Amino acid sequence: MVPYWGWESWLVASGTLAASWTAVVATAVAWFGAFSSDRNTRNLGVATRDMSIDSVDKTRADGPPRLVPDRWRSDDHMSHPLSIHAPELHAAQYRGLGRYERPDNLVGRTPVLRVSEPFSSADRGFWAKLEGINPGGLKDRPAMHMVECARARGNLRPGARIVESTSGTLGLGLALAGIVYHHPVTVVTDPGMEPIIVSMLRAYGADVDMVTEPHPTGGWQQARKDRVAELLAEDLEAWCPDQYNNPDNVDAYRPLALELQAQLGTVDVLVCSVGTGGHSAGIARVLRQFNPHLHLIGVDTIGSTIFGQPAANRLMRGLGSSIYPRNVDYAAFDEVHWVAPAEAVWACRTLAGTHYATGGWSVGAVALVAGWAARTFSSDTTIAAVFPDGPQRYFDTVYNDDYCRRHDLLLTQPPEQPNVIDDPTQEVVTSWTRCATVIDPMQTVG
Repeated sequence: MVPYWGWESWLVASGTLAASWTAVVATAVAWFGAFSSDRNTRNLGVATRDMSIDSVDKTRADGPPRLVPDRWRSDDHMSHPLSIHAPELHAAQYRGLGRYERPDNLVGRTPVLRVSEPFSSADRGFWAKLEGINPGGLKDRPAMHMVECARARGNLRPGARIVESTSGTLGLGLALAGIVYHHPVTVVTDPGMEPIIVSMLRAYGADVDMVTEPHPTGGWQQARKDRVAELLAEDLEAWCPDQYNNPDNVDAYRPLALELQAQLGTVDVLVCSVGTGGHSAGIARVLRQFNPHLHLIGVDTIGSTIFGQPAANRLMRGLGSSIYPRNVDYAAFDEVHWVAPAEAVWACRTLAGTHYATGGWSVGAVALVAGWAARTFSSDTTIAAVFPDGPQRYFDTVYNDDYCRRHDLLLTQPPEQPNVIDDPTQEVVTSWTRCATVIDPMQTVG
């Protein structure tokens, strides 16, 4: 099979579906998700404080628990999914419980969580797509898809080695693909990769190749790319996904976009961090077929070159770049925000303390900007924000007080509004900044 997604493909036929089909598509997706336990049709979760699939039929006071059809549900319900005290359990409680033959079946169908105070007032807010629920995070999706496409085309031969540059998350996804399809995996990284990720990659069977010196102009990313080229020259059977430029990276996010459309019904504003550019391009492309006026906000880190800023040392990992990935769809963005590390740490820790939602640098940066969008756009605007990962790799950074003190990341609360600039090439940003002029630096040079 070429794509790791299957049933979703019929939902957007030839890219020409009109917006009037939105409700039909959402209903179809939800129906498939509710009644199948297959990986590609798992129940899609929409979580709020007031929503639960758990309820008890009060007409039966004793006897063993049994499944109760939805039409017999009582209006009385609890706020948690499975109660040990419920004498009767309706069938909806078990629809999302999967039984899978392969670990890659766990990828996708991630829930969305409503986030409001203190990022916005209680009557506003945004929907966070919790991609950290995936086994390795958001990039499980492109890792599986790129490998499957390469195998189908014959570019990746059976048993051949996969070699790729990564700061961490894609490496976890490639390790998953290597296990599923029996390919050895070499992950090329740099000393900035967290020790826990190095250990987990090795536990998953991947080889970790660590570069020791940054490239004089392209930084650690260019140094890693150069090392990948050396390894490919040594092993002519090896294959590199080239996540920065591979269009399969972008296409892999089609299912995620369809999940959001099914879960929310409409999406007016989409907030995405930008690194390789894959998920912002892939999600927006599909969502705009249903929501033509979608407003796309890109979130970058200070010190990143993606949107025309000069390269500088970057503390935040998982977003930003010191090279120019060709998967970034510059024309798709309506605006870009740069976020500083201390601001992202504040957002991460605030999310954890108020919504029990946790993640790393990208999650914090995206939450900060999505909260601004919720405060700024009209109250009836549906805002979706992609949270790429969970907290595991950030225990020694974002959530470590000693680390944060060393880097002066604590006791910083961001302002209500970002700074605003008109041209990203004319001013170096050092804190949360917004720009409505989005440029491709490769087209402005020379």
